[in-house]
Amino acid sequence: MEEQTPISDKPTPSLIPRPPGSKTIEQCQSMIQKSLRTPTVRFLREHLEKAGCGVGENFFKAIYCDSQTQAQGGYVPGQGVRVCSNYTQLQEQVDRVVTHELILAFDHCRAANLEWNNCAHHACSEIRAGHLSGDCHYKRELLRGYTSLRGHGQECVRRRVLESLNANPNCAGVTGKDAMEAVWDICYNDTQPFDRAP
Repeated sequence: MEEQTPISDKPTPSLIPRPPGSKTIEQCQSMIQKSLRTPTVRFLREHLEKAGCGVGENFFKAIYCDSQTQAQGGYVPGQGVRVCSNYTQLQEQVDRVVTHELILAFDHCRAANLEWNNCAHHACSEIRAGHLSGDCHYKRELLRGYTSLRGHGQECVRRRVLESLNANPNCAGVTGKDAMEAVWDICYNDTQPFDRAP
């Protein structure tokens, strides 16, 4: 997934202003440390360890992200979870990003043949992360301006999966949408390592 994750480990450029209310790398790193103490993040880290993919403190890093990405973070295989400080304002955002990216890391760990350039693989992991991380809770959707209450969860997951797939040059447009539809049922219903969707 590294080639499709438009994030960088470069320090915040001093000449590029941060969006209003966003955090510095240091502030965001402190927020990540708080996230590591939340029950869901602790649970996911324990299951990564059980699956043979332990993650230390250096697995999580606050970075400055390219202003064109508008991403809040990413999982980079071999490097870990990155959280975009310049698109972070609240602790709850960091908690959600860390949870989402840990689900991607869990999928990468448990599937020996997972290829992020394979649209079905990428779609499946994003479906699971969107469904299981709380990204699509109805309150978050209302704050984003989506007011549909009936079926909002699946609509949100679909929309966010397509956004992620469109960022992958191999999976943009119809290719990504077809891949998502092909794996939807099995991936949406796969709640591992949780017993059921949180």
